[in-house]
Amino acid sequence: MRENLLINVTPQEARVAVMSEGVVQEIHLERAAHRGLVGNIYLGQVRRVLPGMQSAFIEIGLERAAFLHIADVIEQRQLPAGTHRIEQLMFEGQTVLVQVIKDPIGTKGARLSTQISIAGRYLVHLPQEDHIGISQRIADEEEREHLRERLESLLPPDTPHGYILRTSAESASDEELRADIDYLRRIWEDIRAKAQTMPAQSLLYQDLSLPMRVLRDFVNQETERVMVDSRETFQKMSDFAHAYVARAVPLVQHYTGDRPLFELHGVEAEIERALSRRVNLKFGGYLILDQTEAMTTIDVNTGGFVGTRSFDETIFKTNLEATQVIARQLRLRNLGGIIIVDFIDMELEEHRQAVLAELTKALAKDRTKITINGFTSLGLVEITRKRTRESLAHQLCEPCPTCQGRGEIKTAQTVCFEVLREILREARQYNAKEYRILAAQSVIDMFLDEESHSLAQLADFIGKPISLQVETVYSQEQFDVVLV
Repeated sequence: MRENLLINVTPQEARVAVMSEGVVQEIHLERAAHRGLVGNIYLGQVRRVLPGMQSAFIEIGLERAAFLHIADVIEQRQLPAGTHRIEQLMFEGQTVLVQVIKDPIGTKGARLSTQISIAGRYLVHLPQEDHIGISQRIADEEEREHLRERLESLLPPDTPHGYILRTSAESASDEELRADIDYLRRIWEDIRAKAQTMPAQSLLYQDLSLPMRVLRDFVNQETERVMVDSRETFQKMSDFAHAYVARAVPLVQHYTGDRPLFELHGVEAEIERALSRRVNLKFGGYLILDQTEAMTTIDVNTGGFVGTRSFDETIFKTNLEATQVIARQLRLRNLGGIIIVDFIDMELEEHRQAVLAELTKALAKDRTKITINGFTSLGLVEITRKRTRESLAHQLCEPCPTCQGRGEIKTAQTVCFEVLREILREARQYNAKEYRILAAQSVIDMFLDEESHSLAQLADFIGKPISLQVETVYSQEQFDVVLV
């Protein structure tokens, strides 16, 4: 399946669209003011050790302290059978070399690890380790052993031998691997030197910008071209490709067309659709996607699709179609964590297994680690997708100031009753001459029409006049009761 990579760059942000057969598969976004932190290496300072949680909070110079769990401490990773305690390994005020493995999400601070890994084009360097790992995507055992032997023969004897061979290393030459080793070794030496001289809470290493990471991580044998609409970024990417990703050199092209690059390929419209709850299927069915703090739920519905044969076949066909769309939407929206899919109930076990097999096949294209559990007793499919950064919706949107993210607002009548209760409360506490209601137009209209009798009753009950005033800047739920 041939891929095109489109890169739109402005001074404020960089956006990448991964296209396959003319359809947007992934969207990546990086803003200049809020660059992702994953991969960054800091000289952290332990602020607090929590023995009960076997964790520590570490200051790395961000707004919120970052979080380190015992499972992400190098000593525990190297000896998983050992019984290490966080309080034995760390103390308050200690400086420690840490790497961000998960961006701050919502109210949670960044997640850290003391196991350092530095990604290159073909290799990932683990300077604290002394073994060679191979990407799980390389399945052939003979090929795995051959790659391991090749790398061992290329490694200098006086350097750490901790490396992971990435999938792209399969087609890499010895010269390319040697260049990658040299590049990673120089970065590690620089980090070590900075750690000796810089104060605590300092940034020692920052991962590449998004356009450069595209060349490093996304370009593969299926990539047809990489189009970028910024001359400056094109030049930087060309220089980077010449230095580190030789096969990408002929693929990088500078787009100079009149129409915006993303608009020309329908990416802007796709981003808009990716922010919607509803996703329509080709034959009339649809999906409803809801993101919550704990999980994402996906509900499959037949909608207007009635099929041509039996009811079971209609349901089966809708569910099969939904598997492809679900897999694409997870990548497009970058949904992570726990994902629950509610397929339409199927009576036949063979239909359920066929849908599960199709979903597994569709999700295999994802670059992010995914696990799929089969149908539960309630007919739900559980998926977990590794979450390292915010979803597309969380990057582009914020909770509605009117409804606070509920998706609903109180009716004008409900607000009227709240106002009446508030006036009654105020009348019992204070002896005012008059009460003035400040509210939105819809609420004032309700008081003048349907609830005029209720307002008159209350005025008679408290023995004080009540006046009304429209506040155009107020939302329907906002109001004030002024004592005159």
